Order: sequence, then structure tokens, then C-alpha cells
Amino acid sequence: MNTKMKFSVISVITLFFAPCTWAADSYAGYGAGPTADDHIGEKEYSPYLNMGYPQRIFWGDTHLHTALSTDAGMIGNRLGLEEAYRFARGETVVSSAGVRARLQRPLDFLVVADHAENLGLAPMIAERNPDLLATDFGRQISQLVYDGNYGQAYALWGQGMSAGQDPLAGETGLIRSMWERVTKAAERFNEPGRFTALIGFEWSSSPGGNNLHRNVIFRDGKDEADQIIPLSNYDTTDPEDLWAWMQAYEERTGGRALAIAHNGNLSNGLMFDDETLSGKEVDRDYAERRMRWEPVYEVTQIKGDGEAHPALSPNDEFADYGTWDKGSFGPEPKTSDMLPREYAREAFKRGLEYEERLGVNPFKFGMIGSTDSHTSLATTEENNYFGKATPAEPSPGTERIEEKITGFMQEPNGPDITIRHVSTLASGLAAVWATDNTREAIWDALQRKEVYATTGTRLMVRVFAGWDFEESEVQRPDFAKTGYLRGVPMGGDLTQAPEGKSPTLMIRALRDADGANLDRVEVIKGWMDAAGKLHERVYDVLCSDERVINDQHRCKTPVGNSVDVKTATYNNSIGDALMMAFWKDPDFDPNQRAFYYVRVLEIPTPRWTTYDAAFFGTELPKDVEPTHQERAYTSPIWYSPKG
Repeated sequence: MNTKMKFSVISVITLFFAPCTWAADSYAGYGAGPTADDHIGEKEYSPYLNMGYPQRIFWGDTHLHTALSTDAGMIGNRLGLEEAYRFARGETVVSSAGVRARLQRPLDFLVVADHAENLGLAPMIAERNPDLLATDFGRQISQLVYDGNYGQAYALWGQGMSAGQDPLAGETGLIRSMWERVTKAAERFNEPGRFTALIGFEWSSSPGGNNLHRNVIFRDGKDEADQIIPLSNYDTTDPEDLWAWMQAYEERTGGRALAIAHNGNLSNGLMFDDETLSGKEVDRDYAERRMRWEPVYEVTQIKGDGEAHPALSPNDEFADYGTWDKGSFGPEPKTSDMLPREYAREAFKRGLEYEERLGVNPFKFGMIGSTDSHTSLATTEENNYFGKATPAEPSPGTERIEEKITGFMQEPNGPDITIRHVSTLASGLAAVWATDNTREAIWDALQRKEVYATTGTRLMVRVFAGWDFEESEVQRPDFAKTGYLRGVPMGGDLTQAPEGKSPTLMIRALRDADGANLDRVEVIKGWMDAAGKLHERVYDVLCSDERVINDQHRCKTPVGNSVDVKTATYNNSIGDALMMAFWKDPDFDPNQRAFYYVRVLEIPTPRWTTYDAAFFGTELPKDVEPTHQERAYTSPIWYSPKG
């Protein structure tokens, strides 16, 4: 045997047997060896043993409807809970219209938030549920469906919804069986560490046809959730009653719940009103309860964008994005006095005034996006948009453009308040900074507001505010550790400015790995002066391609546009992939209440209507621009002075 071969054989023998000897010695004392607690206070080699702060971002949708929602299942959606979860986890499914669909990348978490009102009616009809058919309403609506009179069936159900009269009042067993189907599916598809299925539902308050809907999300599992059945619009239209119901749930089960209000652009001034729904003045107790139960707000979704309105923010050239301002689902047209009570930025400003007067801010919420899709498909990519509901799924037909969203109940001689599907957005997503992909960790992140919204893209944003950050620290590899040690993350609070100090923000933004470069990073500031007047200002903090920011803190040079509209393509020859920004408030007054949030804009890209026109060979619709700039909005960081 030559030396080389001998060495190889000895090496193999050593590899196989030496570890076994060591392992045997080690396992001889198995169970009595050192534990993690034995090293408390010691300096250890691995630097990641005690990282208690979030290190990962998780992407999800907190607002998806399946066929169990009556306004989905009764108008063509045939996909149920299983298909919704499988799709969100990255599998290929076939849509209700027969089109194969798949996400570019799976989601990390999902809330199936089906409407509580007559939950599961469509599947019960399809399954010929004997308990449903034992009721007069069940027999009547089912026969209409079996006879092919789908429109009449949906209209029959809609009569009860409009009147607030439950056609299945007292039939709690039917709803409970459907709710337990919802919780069972969530348990089946929940896989901690890989995919989180949060249990939830939508409470669909619609006073006068105006949208005050909330999605209720539980931190808990099936055992706790099965102890209730969802509260519905038939029970109450008042959010305060919802909060009381949630409190009763927690007291009964020991669980936890929160609610996420929909973007207020279809509330006709009710979402952030100065009065409660019962007509009382907003007081401290109301403010405390609202923020206890509604820490997060859905600022963007399919039905338009709710960050800002151009009439409220005339100096913000990016405020007119996804603007829906004609009316709501009822007959009342939109008026200008409603707008300040519908948009997030204005609510943030007015919240400062409330905090000064009441000691509590009723509008101190974080921001996320979600879809509100009624197709069971959580699609937010512009070239993969399956629409608001099944009639508007991808096709070259006119329904995808002309399908009415609002305007069904408008006054005969009033202004046209119709909004059509062409104006929908392929939006949005909830981005969550959390420690783990579990129900508990994601729910906790929502509760503490360490979350942000995007209009559908997966661009990454992180922001910290503090008093003594240095410009070089935004480039540190342990950027987040520095931010948590000496500052607060998005959703946090700064108080009592040290003498001579101003808030400093460290911001990082990274483009979607499969998406567009970034145009700019902006800080949106709102504040209240000594006279009680509210102000806002947009600060361009960093602009791509070395564009100049002027002495008014704005970059007036557009980033450009690489979109080929005819082919619905673009390239990343403009913009930056990564933007690291350091910003110190140049106009800070330590005696003034203020808030700061970050908005990040991508370069122009094709809108979904442009992708459709290129794919189907149809004409571009004239009612919308062919390109847009997708964006992210972080939860604010608030500043409160002494006293």
C-alpha cells in the first residue's frame, strides 16, 4: 500500500470512528450537560445568542376574501380557504375564471378576513346545507341560485344587508359551523417558522353605505377563537361596540385581539371624525380605547390609497396617488369638508391637537397595506393582478375595465359617484419587522406598530430615530443594533428633547430584489405650533442618481422614466438599488408636538392596465396613466415635549 493510499484509508477510519468515541463520551452524561442559563453574564463567542430585537422582515396580506364572503362567493368566486392558503404559500392554483395563477414569491403570512355577515352563505348553498334549506330565506335564495338567477339571489341578500336586517337571524349554528371551518383551515396551514396563518374576520360596518370596516385579528389559535362567533354589521355598526366585544373575548378566553381599520377614503368623513358614531365628542376615554384596540391602519389597498390627498397637501407632488374621492357605496357624494377626516397624514396632524387637549392621541396608529381582494388570490404585482373580484379577473373583455365598484346607489339627480375597476390599484402589502414567523411574533409587531405599508412591491425600509446618531452610523453593519440601543424604531416615541438636540433619523431602503430601483427617500413631518396651528412638510432626504436637493429640502429634478408603454417593460438604468440616508430635523422646536414617517418612491414602472394592454393586445384605457411610482409608507415616530 503506498503512502498516499494509506493516509486516505487512515483518514476515513478516523472520520468514522473518532467522532463516535467522542459522541459516546458526550452522550454518557446526556441531560446533565451545560445549559444556556449556565452562561448568563459570560462573554461568549457567538454574537447572536441574545438578540431580542427583530432581525427579519415578513410580508403578508391581512385582508383577503374567499368564497365564504357572500360578496365574493355570490358573484362568482369558487375558491375557498384551501386555495387561498395554497396560493399564498406559493403554489399554483386555478382562479374562478379558469386562469392559472401563481405568486412570484410566496407570502410569509396571511389573514383570511372573510365578512362576518352570513359567513359561508355561498358554500352552504352549493353544498345544499340542510340547516340552511330548513329556513325560508335559505330555500328562497338557494332556489334562485339553482335556477341560474344569480343576480336576483345576490340582490335578495343585499336587501337585508342594506337594511341591516339579518335574513338568518337566530341561526347561530350555521355561522358557527362556517367559523369553525375557517379556524380549522388556519390551523392546518399554520406552520410556525415557515408560514403563519393568523385567524381573523372582517366586521363590515357600513352606516349609510359608508365604509367603516375593520379586520379583527387574533393572536391565538383555534381553541380560543372557537369560543366566539364573529361580530357582524347586523349586530352593530358602532366601532365602540366592536371594541367592547374584543375586550369580552380577551376576558373570556385569555387571548388577544386587535382590529385594523380600512383606508378611510370611502368613509365619507367618518373614519377620523371629530364625533363618535353615536354623536358624542371624542374624549380621552374614546381615544385610549381606540388606540388600545386599533393600533394599525390599512392605508393602501385595491380600493385606492389613503396616505394623502392633493387638496390637503398641495405642496406634495406625489400626494395624488390612487385617489378615490367621488363618494362611497351609499348615495352620498363626496364633499371637500370630508377629506380631512379620511386621510392618514391629516389624521396624524389632527392627532397632535387631540393629544395636546386630551393627553391622548386617538390617531396614533401604524400603517400597513393589504389587498381586500375578493378572488381568494393575494396578488399585488402589477403584471399578476387578478382584480378586486371574480368578474374583473384577467381577460381582454370590458368587465375588467368597466366593472363598477361604487355608484350603485347614487342619487338620480346627483353627481356621478361611480368608480370603476380601471381605477383599482394592485395593492398592497403589510411589511412586518418581527423576531420570528409565528402568530405571536407577527401579532406583537402589529401591536407595537413596527410595520409599514407598500403599494404591492417588496421594497425594504427600516428607520430609527434618536438624539445622538451620527451620519456614519447608518453605514454600520450592525445598523439595527445601534438603532435599538440608542433610539426607537418605526412606531416608537421620542420625548423630552435633550438640551440643544434635534431628532436624527437613520434610514435604509433597499429595492425589491425582483423589482424597480428607488427614486427617493422622503421624511414627512407634521407638527403643531405654539398657536395650535397644524403644519406638514415633505423633506427629500436622499435622491438617486446624485440629483441635487435644494435649500428648500426638495429635489425638483424628476428621476426620469425608462418605461416602454407599448411593450410594458422598463429597466433599472435610472434610480438606485440601495439608499442609506441620515437626516436631522433642520426646523425642530422642542416645545412642539410632531411626527415623522418615511416615504420611499420607486422609479416609474408600468401600471397593471399597461401590462394588460400589452398582453391582450387591447387599447390602453384613457382614464388612468400608463405608468406610476410604487411606494412604501412607514409607521410614524412621534415626538412629545416635556409636560
